[in-house]
Amino acid sequence: MHQFTKDMEVLQQAIVRYSVERVRMDPPELDAPLTPEQLTAMTGQTITEHGLGGLEALRLFTDVLAPACISSDHPKFLAFVPSAPTEASTLFDLIVGASSICASTWLESAGATFAENQALRWVADLAGFGDKAGGAFVSGGTAGNLSALVAARHQWRRTHSEAGGLRGLVISSKGAHASIKQATYVMDTELLEVGQERLTGDDVSAAIEGLSDNDRARLFAVACTAGTTNVGIVDDMQGIGEVCKAQNLWMHVDGAYGGAGLAAPSVRAQFEGIELADSFIVDPHKWLFAPFDCCALVYQDPSIAREAHQQQGAYLEVIYDGVWNAADYAHHLSRRARGLPLWFSLATHGTHAYADAVEQTLTVAQEAAKRIEQHPDLELVTDQQLSICVFRRKGWTLADYNRWSESQLEDGLSFVTPTKHKGETVLRFCIVNPRTTVEHIEEILASL
Repeated sequence: MHQFTKDMEVLQQAIVRYSVERVRMDPPELDAPLTPEQLTAMTGQTITEHGLGGLEALRLFTDVLAPACISSDHPKFLAFVPSAPTEASTLFDLIVGASSICASTWLESAGATFAENQALRWVADLAGFGDKAGGAFVSGGTAGNLSALVAARHQWRRTHSEAGGLRGLVISSKGAHASIKQATYVMDTELLEVGQERLTGDDVSAAIEGLSDNDRARLFAVACTAGTTNVGIVDDMQGIGEVCKAQNLWMHVDGAYGGAGLAAPSVRAQFEGIELADSFIVDPHKWLFAPFDCCALVYQDPSIAREAHQQQGAYLEVIYDGVWNAADYAHHLSRRARGLPLWFSLATHGTHAYADAVEQTLTVAQEAAKRIEQHPDLELVTDQQLSICVFRRKGWTLADYNRWSESQLEDGLSFVTPTKHKGETVLRFCIVNPRTTVEHIEEILASL
């Protein structure tokens, strides 16, 4: 099983050939999910005592399993937050897998960690973080938000003698991503959602003033959002940051989706105040053109995170004094070098290309909003924000939206799903793929 045989050489060539062909698809097939019963009927038992052989297992994947997965890099995949990895990053991900790097510590992965840290430095510079800033790449926004808030709580407990016996409290907006609430649940802390969809410094200040003395003693962090997932709203980070500094609170910014807008000069001003944050995340697998899974987690003072997250054990003593152990900055130990594909793409294309690509998606989103406004049966529900458009089809019910969305996917035309805004079922475009064109938008709108 671990020998490189003739059969394995043939399999190797077939896998590389398929990978190259998949990267070359422009566009890829949109595809659609199947039921477990359908997949069982098409594949039979895939794991057997003596194996199917590599070529047959590969055939099952390419012919049956892969087409049952929606291609998130399709230019008309506009639901949720799509993905649009560069060809360079996708191809380099093959090397990351083949290199068998355990990217937990400097001892095991000095070269990989050095490169990842250069990519993290670019992200930190976009946010205006200081020279000491640093962190690690984690799996996604949920892991990044949780890790940052764990570090925030550690700082609170370290500097407040009474904190040890208190259940912590975090403030966020009502439009914050669900992972903020999930993080507080995992940490067994409470969450106070205040304001409306956009959190302001005045909202935070008023919320603090309304707390009892006991609750104020429990408050240790404010989690704000740089581009809400549903609508694209950027919180008032300048005002929130000033309140946090005055109140000695940790400020965390969830920029999992919208933080990529920092790379675009046309919208950079919307993020003023982010440099006041203590921690910040952005998911390159969303709008910074890296493959899944990749979230950049950056701290102003990484030493606090290191104290909070470093795992202890006799078998780990040899790595405690490493130059930079990525395992120390989040709730993980073993990890793949998931930041390397982003580094390779940045090194290949340069940062100006990234700015241009983000600007391209913003332009298409703005043009989409114009066409929605011109459409006799459509209207925008909110102002167009970042690369998101939220709109309604006049007179439609939930059943109408679902019927249209399912038909579009079944016919391979687009993937646009309904969402809700203030209780109303509506449609939403999220455009993060530079290959998405105004013509693609027009084709989808014409079907409405």
